[in-house]
Amino acid sequence: MTATPSPTLARSTVPGGRPAPQPARPVPAARRLVGRYRYDRRSGAWTWSPEMSVLLDVAHAGGHPCTELLVRSLHPADRPRVLDAIGGACTAGRSFALRVRLGSRGGVERPAVLVGEPVVDAAGAVDALEGVLVEVPPEPRPAATRPGTPETEDDRVRALETEVAQLRTAMSSRAAIEQAKGILMLLAGCGEQVAFDLLAHISSNSHRKVRDVAVAIVESAAGHAGLPGDIQALLRDVCPPRPHPH
Repeated sequence: MTATPSPTLARSTVPGGRPAPQPARPVPAARRLVGRYRYDRRSGAWTWSPEMSVLLDVAHAGGHPCTELLVRSLHPADRPRVLDAIGGACTAGRSFALRVRLGSRGGVERPAVLVGEPVVDAAGAVDALEGVLVEVPPEPRPAATRPGTPETEDDRVRALETEVAQLRTAMSSRAAIEQAKGILMLLAGCGEQVAFDLLAHISSNSHRKVRDVAVAIVESAAGHAGLPGDIQALLRDVCPPRPHPH
């Protein structure tokens, strides 16, 4: 039997026979855990995602989501600020974004950002509070540092602020869309899915974003602004005025 020579790994070289320098491997970005929550002001009930329970380190406790459980999971110095922010959101409709410290795990405090966005009804009263809790994990250190290569603390803060702003915009858009859906459900006597389809129809035919259509409908229903003419015409087509009984 003829012996088969062992394969050899090819090595890239540069002139002179020296091995070519290998490109530095990028440092993987730290994964951020994001938990979502909702507080219904009328019923006083909290609901939150499994990720929220993990972040608060209460997944094993089995307790029902509540204000006490949330606050108890934070650093004692951060608790008054969080309670004030929640109170201001529910009574005055103020959104918030707070840097907080989660309870220590293994003796190490865990920085995070708590974001809250009030959900208001057509009259402007706060129905609920929705938000997220975003973990801020430490960035991994690169194996070999070069001047200007590592991300600075200011870079991390700016990136986090941008991410929080995007989350707040998304939550605000969702709140407006939910309110507009409720208004359309009353006007058209339809269900939730049909109401969203109506929003999408108006958005497509008015060449506006769904969020912009929703905000216009909510602002008009609250008496804060008039409904734009194109949206008004499309709304009249899909929700014709009901005849008054004689």
